[in-house]
Amino acid sequence: MVSLDAIREARTAIAPHVHHTPVMGSSYLGSRAGAWVVLKLELFQKTGSFKARGVVNTLRQLSAEERARGVISLSAGNHAQALAWGASRFGISATIVMPSTAVPSKVAATRGYGGEVIQTDGDLLATALELQRVRGLTLVHPFDDPRVIAGQGTVGMEIMEQVPEADVVIVACGGGGLISGVAAAIKQRRPSVRVIGVEPEGAAAMTRSIAAGSPQRLASLDTIADGLAAPFAGTRNLAHCQAFVDDWILVSDREIVEGMRVLMERCKLLPEPAGAAAVVPLLAGRLAVPPGATIVPVICGGNVDLERLGGLL
Repeated sequence: MVSLDAIREARTAIAPHVHHTPVMGSSYLGSRAGAWVVLKLELFQKTGSFKARGVVNTLRQLSAEERARGVISLSAGNHAQALAWGASRFGISATIVMPSTAVPSKVAATRGYGGEVIQTDGDLLATALELQRVRGLTLVHPFDDPRVIAGQGTVGMEIMEQVPEADVVIVACGGGGLISGVAAAIKQRRPSVRVIGVEPEGAAAMTRSIAAGSPQRLASLDTIADGLAAPFAGTRNLAHCQAFVDDWILVSDREIVEGMRVLMERCKLLPEPAGAAAVVPLLAGRLAVPPGATIVPVICGGNVDLERLGGLL
């Protein structure tokens, strides 16, 4: 389990490289929830999502030999961009395996940051592991790595300092890197704060894994939230979620789109679908909280494809 000390160390180490992202209150969301709502704006992070935190915390710990050989990973888009960006800062070559259906703007951005992109219709992890073996690269897992979890946990530390009165923190979940780190940071510091996980109905790998008591792999994925479309839950991430996450809420694509619309119209933010998922429980009335409670949804990413935005809305 990632310790609070590991998250504190990560925060100090990555501070020169990433943003300390702001928070913003929303009276509209508060009126819908019957509570005070404060948004944690990770869509303003380097490369447009929280992923930069875990990437930098991992890359900084690689040996000189590992850096010289280069790194590899798999991603639908946000981790890909963060790894390509972070690797370029450390002078490391980065190869990222992405699905052939990846959002074009995310593929282009990854290449723009200097990453080599290999797209496939096959299994991303199997392809990445084979390339790792053949090329002698170091795998930087998008979520199932304690260094990544500790880096993402810095979001939780910032929330506790920026919103010390927080009663509930809502975090969207794909493979589980962000919620593992945020929940570990919060629960080891203030156990009374509730941490709520949100997953798409069509990509609920963590929810199924918790129900089964072991990591589960999904046979198919069906969600517009590509940033949450992980086909499996990480082993370490499952352990953290079992220990630190209080409850889970599944949301539909229709509800995610409504969340995007509200954040755009009322908060003047431009989230990607994954970034809007955390506000859905408030809009749908599916989170019971005491009147006047303080709720912090994490807006985890803003890498929305403008070419597809009109079709979504």
